[in-house]
Amino acid sequence: MAQPTHEERYQAIMRTHSFVSKRSIFSVGIYCAMVFMLLAVFVAQRPAHALGQKSYVSFTPVEQGFPLVQGKGAATFYVDANDDAGVQRAVHDLQADVNMVSGQTATIVQQKQDLAGNVVLIGTLGKSRLIDDLVQSHKLDATVIAGKWESTLTEVIDHPWPGVAQALVIVGSDRRGAIYGVYDLSEQIGVSPWYWWADVPVTHHDSLFVFPSRVVVGEPAVKYRGIFLNDEAPALTGWTDEKFGGRNHLFYSKIFELLLRLRGNCLWPAMWTSAFNEDDPLNPQMANEYGIVMGTSHHEPMLRSQQEWKRHGVGEWDYSKNPKELQKFWEKGIERNKNYESLITLGMRGDGDMPMSEGENTALLEKIITDQRTMIDRHKTPTLSSDPQVWSLYKEVQDYYDKGMRVPDDVTLLWSDDNWGNLRRVPVAEERKRVGGAGIYYHFDYVGDPRNYKWINTNSILKTREQMNLAYQYGATRIWVVNVGDLKPMEFPIEFFLSYAWDPNRWGKDDLTKFTEAWAAREFGAEHAPDIADMVLLFERYIGRRKPELLSPKTFSLVNYHEADHIEEEWAALSDRAEKMSAQLPAEKRDAFFELVLHPIMAMSTVTRMYIAAGRNQLYATQGRASANDYAAETRRLFAEDGALTAQYNHLASGKWNHMMDQVHIGYTYWNDPLVNTMPAVSEVTLAANPHMSVTIDGDSLTSNYWEHVLSLPAYDVFNQQTRDFTVSNSGLMPFDYTAMASEPWIVLSKTKGRVEKDETIHVSIDWSSVRVGTHKATICIKPADGWPANVEVTAVRPQSPQPQNLDGFVESEGVVSIEAEHTSAHKDTPAARWVKLPGFGETLSAMTIEPVTASSVGGNENAPELDYHMYLFSGGDVQVQAVLAPSLNILPGHGLRYAISFDDAAPVIVDALADNSVGAWSQAVSDGVRKVTTRLKVNGEGYHTLRVRMVDPAVVLEKLVVSHKPVPSSYLGPPESYHHIATNKH
Repeated sequence: MAQPTHEERYQAIMRTHSFVSKRSIFSVGIYCAMVFMLLAVFVAQRPAHALGQKSYVSFTPVEQGFPLVQGKGAATFYVDANDDAGVQRAVHDLQADVNMVSGQTATIVQQKQDLAGNVVLIGTLGKSRLIDDLVQSHKLDATVIAGKWESTLTEVIDHPWPGVAQALVIVGSDRRGAIYGVYDLSEQIGVSPWYWWADVPVTHHDSLFVFPSRVVVGEPAVKYRGIFLNDEAPALTGWTDEKFGGRNHLFYSKIFELLLRLRGNCLWPAMWTSAFNEDDPLNPQMANEYGIVMGTSHHEPMLRSQQEWKRHGVGEWDYSKNPKELQKFWEKGIERNKNYESLITLGMRGDGDMPMSEGENTALLEKIITDQRTMIDRHKTPTLSSDPQVWSLYKEVQDYYDKGMRVPDDVTLLWSDDNWGNLRRVPVAEERKRVGGAGIYYHFDYVGDPRNYKWINTNSILKTREQMNLAYQYGATRIWVVNVGDLKPMEFPIEFFLSYAWDPNRWGKDDLTKFTEAWAAREFGAEHAPDIADMVLLFERYIGRRKPELLSPKTFSLVNYHEADHIEEEWAALSDRAEKMSAQLPAEKRDAFFELVLHPIMAMSTVTRMYIAAGRNQLYATQGRASANDYAAETRRLFAEDGALTAQYNHLASGKWNHMMDQVHIGYTYWNDPLVNTMPAVSEVTLAANPHMSVTIDGDSLTSNYWEHVLSLPAYDVFNQQTRDFTVSNSGLMPFDYTAMASEPWIVLSKTKGRVEKDETIHVSIDWSSVRVGTHKATICIKPADGWPANVEVTAVRPQSPQPQNLDGFVESEGVVSIEAEHTSAHKDTPAARWVKLPGFGETLSAMTIEPVTASSVGGNENAPELDYHMYLFSGGDVQVQAVLAPSLNILPGHGLRYAISFDDAAPVIVDALADNSVGAWSQAVSDGVRKVTTRLKVNGEGYHTLRVRMVDPAVVLEKLVVSHKPVPSSYLGPPESYHHIATNKH
């Protein structure tokens, strides 16, 4: 017999429940119809549950467990007719979720006499008659959540009433507490919050049992937690126009549900081309019905959108010249939304999210806020009385605050990051006493200097956690809103942001791999979770080095440290792993895997390799190499591959996501988007009829063809035992033969002869068993069969002391010592603070920072927390020490972002990482993903020395140190870590 379609199944469910209001049927019907047409029932997997929580659901019978689904029947659902509309709506979602998982349909009732057998009782304290009866009869102890914000109690109760064997009670302290409890159960039975938004399949189970348990989810750490749909063109705009006819209630109902499933509660809606409240009057009504607190963005005061002013505004957007019209405009917003929960933005910026005009002063802005609050008071409703009033201290608005402007104590101060994920400010002790509290406006997407980043997810949850931990620890916990652009493809960081906002203590610095594995297990199954999590975190590290919009053919060095080769190999290996994983997954999971894992990896891999190919083309063309033409072709191929990946994404799931990957991302020349993706320029060379040899080496962009240019490979040393390369190239159409001969037997060549059509690379290593103590030089002669030879100089160094086997610490090579920050030889804590490792943080390995982040600043002397790095230097005198830091900002007023640094017992030098706090320095730091700060120090002679880094201010994040006697060859990531052997690590 043919199975009913999801639409038919849904209609059958709805026909059995005549008490559902027409409006609820309409909104739930649209939602479920679309869901059921897209989801299917799949084979079994291990239990899924909310990230970070223990599972309380079993897919096999449990002794004394509550049978949610057993055999051919499902437990009856009860929700009070007087309970909140959002709770009643969520119950219908749970009904649909149980049906998706099990194929069984739960009956929903609203009369006590209809209860029998096993019952799921869902409701809000004070609004559900039966739940209140259980509390009054002492069968349910709800004191743990009573009076709390958004808290939930889920408990199995035996024999609550005659005729009822068991009740699974899901009770909320308020309406969202009840709603979160409903969606928590949905997630526990295997419905991902992203089942619709990322096509995560639902696994079929014949049985669903709830353990005989009592589960309490208390208040969130952050009261209001939400997202901002910003910079929404062309992707989100094109998609919603095609799928929903605009940013209307059909679209927003999907957003509302997702937020609630992720335990979010507030939203700043899309605003550049639409007006949430005006475009569709059902938008605010449905937000209220769902239980979503609506706001307007940081530059849209009084619940009026920018588009509404463009459509209806009279006169200038200038309060000093046009106060009456602006007051009338704003007052209409307050009147319109006075009975809906809202976040009310106060203040004013220039039109179109621009700074206010030159000469604006704090007195005017204070008057604006005073007048706005007076308008709100004129329309005071119980809802308006409790709605947060928010002053967003974004960009230049923070300058007003810094210059002394203040607002009433009950207004929430919404601090911001720098648009690149680095907090600009957190509240100090006095500010933490304010009734209105503080919050954070954060960014996963941005349009502005130094470059837009809108295409794919470029955010690391490790960085997000490190920065938002500062907000949490310093008490900025009233509101967290993150700009997510088009929403897709920010699924993973959105979930982390909202999860962390709920319970920051659950996800410490050492728990982020666990979070990622739990997420991967829920979406793709436990079997592959560790591997998928590793891929996701590697992706975040690689893409975090530089956003794709900032890449160019010159980003990664083609000459030094084989940097471009290594970057290319990393991306190629990660892409290969992801493609192989996709092939291993069941077919029904591949769309979700493509959206969440495979596409981001392959897309960034393709773009990175395209720019590297273009860089090789440009370099090789200047060298006259025949292979320049091959890299022109490779650049074109990869550019076409990028377009194919975009098309594949847009046509995924039968075109469900068409336009969602339309964002232009290749060919930026300044901060804003180019009109279309433009392939990087390539050159082609005209080859000579006869062969012509040239030789290039590691560390040098010039060739042997340059008169009087000496080819010298970077020095070899016994510690690193490097393998270096030279490349024999052809500038002609015909191949040629060559021979290579070393002047000393300790030079080992991978080839001594060959035929070159375009390029032939020869690896050069050293037989160290044949090298005595001292510095030795030799020559490699490369001779074509016909033409001039080229000579390459080789230097090998084996010092008398130290030797690799007795080294204690790092050792200098080519005048440089490069150190990953976690590789200390010793470190010292104090009772007040300590240096700790941030695993996986940053561009290369990890980072070190101070805990607690609220520690007081210290003087950087011997009593401060300290990191020691022992090293052997072959000469004394002046050295440069470059600290590679996260591009953090000085989050507390009154000082910079300081640390102290010294060699041995010398007096420490206090360094302010923000000594150059110019726009140019900031732009360089956020573009590079790190801030590089160089300090000149002195060491006394050859031998062992200890570099000491001491705390001065908290919030410094140290990733790497580079000590050098001479200029370091240019590269993006800097020199690879030096050879080291730490005899003992002393704490």
